[in-house]
Formats: sequence, structure tokens, C-alpha cells
Amino acid sequence: MADATTGPAAGRAKSGNGTPRTTGSKQQSLEEQIGQLQADLKSIADTLARLSGDKVSEARDTATGEVRHLQRQAQHLLEDVQGQAGEFQTELKSTIREKPLTAMASAIGIGFLLALLTRR
Repeated sequence: MADATTGPAAGRAKSGNGTPRTTGSKQQSLEEQIGQLQADLKSIADTLARLSGDKVSEARDTATGEVRHLQRQAQHLLEDVQGQAGEFQTELKSTIREKPLTAMASAIGIGFLLALLTRR
């Protein structure tokens, strides 16, 4: 016959009907482990939330920098186009002063073509 302190039944007490039951210390240990796992999961979730927030902030900063860079490029491009338009206007005025009859004939021809295109 097996002794209650040795063999597979060691560490378990018997209930009144002879079936083994888990001792309070094992149940408490399981509850502590479950609590630790829950705390670990919460810590992991907090870390992931912080990391994703950092990435969002980093992406926002990068996008803001790119927008500013594109605005500067657009401003330089606009200044270049305005300069070229000013040069074209100056050349056009000079051409009109040098050849007024040719300029007048060109304007009449362009007006006539536009009138034909817009008539239906």
C-alpha cells in the first residue's frame, strides 16, 4: 500500500469522498502567474501603443518637412515663371514697337481664328 507522503499522491490532500484536491498554495501560484501574465500583456500593449505613437509622430514630422520643402520649390518655380513672363512681355512690347503693322495683322488673324473656333 502506498504512503500518502510518497508517490504520485504526494502534495494532494484527499477530500471527504477520497478524491484528491489541489492544495491552496498551487491555486494561489496559478492565480499569481495569471496575474503576472495579465500585467505582462498590459505592459506589451502599452509599449506597442507608445511605439506606434512615436512612429505616427515621426511620420507627421517627416510629412511636415516635405510639405515645407515642396512649398519652397513651388515658390521658386513661381518666381521663375513670373520672371520669364516679364521677359516675354518686354520682348512682345519691343516687337510691337518695332513692327506695329505686323503686330496688328497678327492680332487680327488670331482674333479671326478664335472667332471661327468659338462659333458653332
